[in-house]
Amino acid sequence: MKDKLGKYLQDWRIDIVLPHIEGRLLDIGCGMNELVERYPDDGIGIDVYQWGNVDILVEDSSDLPFDDRSFDTVTVLAALNHIPNRTEVLKEIHRVLKENGKFLMTMIPPAISRVWHILREPWDIDQHERGMVDGEVYGIRQKEVRRLLEESGFSIYVEKRFMLGINCFTGARKSCR
Repeated sequence: MKDKLGKYLQDWRIDIVLPHIEGRLLDIGCGMNELVERYPDDGIGIDVYQWGNVDILVEDSSDLPFDDRSFDTVTVLAALNHIPNRTEVLKEIHRVLKENGKFLMTMIPPAISRVWHILREPWDIDQHERGMVDGEVYGIRQKEVRRLLEESGFSIYVEKRFMLGINCFTGARKSCR
């Protein structure tokens, strides 16, 4: 069964994030790698699961095969909650970002995410292909997103609600330590 609603919502997330991307891009949890495909410049999509169009398959997103300060922008769209070791991954993102580099993400709150997963189960390939693993959660509250980013060395410069106020886009810059 074709997931037209899922595709529409993914495109909406990409449309929100694309104008904020600068320079070389790394998309973590890239899924089908649609963001990198739509970005007109240099981009790489990585994931821990092979969805069919992943550029680089990694075992752990907290151990990336890139040199320090390799990317101008790193994105995680609707996926930080699916990363069990979020703190370690955010520190790794900080490592691979250039000075003053951007980290961009989208996230939905837990209660809405839980209901969403139940309603979308028949069409959601993620639930059929991979499922949830230990440490994954249904969404993350914005207060927790702020805490995680600040503890990982990022300064938030924008928070913007979209998708009828349900989803939140967060943009942060790498802080110099």
